[in-house]
Amino acid sequence: MRTINLRRAAVATGALSLALFAGGCAGHGADHSTMGTAAPTVAAPRSGATFNAADVTFATDMIPHHRQAIDMAEVAQAKAATPEVRALADRIAKAQEPEIATMSGWLTAWGAPVPSPGAMHHGMDGMGQMPGMMTDQEMRDLAKADGKAFDTMFLQMMIKHHQGAVEMARTEQAQGQDAAAKQLAARIAADQTAEITEMQGLLAKL
Repeated sequence: MRTINLRRAAVATGALSLALFAGGCAGHGADHSTMGTAAPTVAAPRSGATFNAADVTFATDMIPHHRQAIDMAEVAQAKAATPEVRALADRIAKAQEPEIATMSGWLTAWGAPVPSPGAMHHGMDGMGQMPGMMTDQEMRDLAKADGKAFDTMFLQMMIKHHQGAVEMARTEQAQGQDAAAKQLAARIAADQTAEITEMQGLLAKL
């Protein structure tokens, strides 16, 4: 009887351990599900996420595109003649810096190289440049301008720059596969389209 009781105890203990283990695994899975639903608006792709060449191209090209916009915005923060233009420049820089970090994280996760600062940063004087990118000469001209002339040039250039970003974002929406990348593209298209309208209004007031 004692042997039988010991065996029963062992079986009961094993069953309890198995139940606890299964419960732990279930809890772990629930945690992942919760983390997924609580993810930020634009999150880095999780392990196993699917992506395609269009996603890689989008992130690879949009990073230097954003960097040039930030360069232009920083010049405007220092030189703009009107507070509305300075405020717009500040918003552009603050919005695009974290997006660069997000896209850099995606490229790393996808095993693709992250463009280094300065890589394709400015346009190539009309040769194969990305949509909306300024040439080096245009960037030099902007840096030399002052007063109302600066504000006019900045707004005209940034409208063109934003139009290029919207074009790139819509291509990603149509051809991309990664859900987070397409979500960011949709946000870029919406936000920058709204800023284009705002800048056109500012131009009309100058």
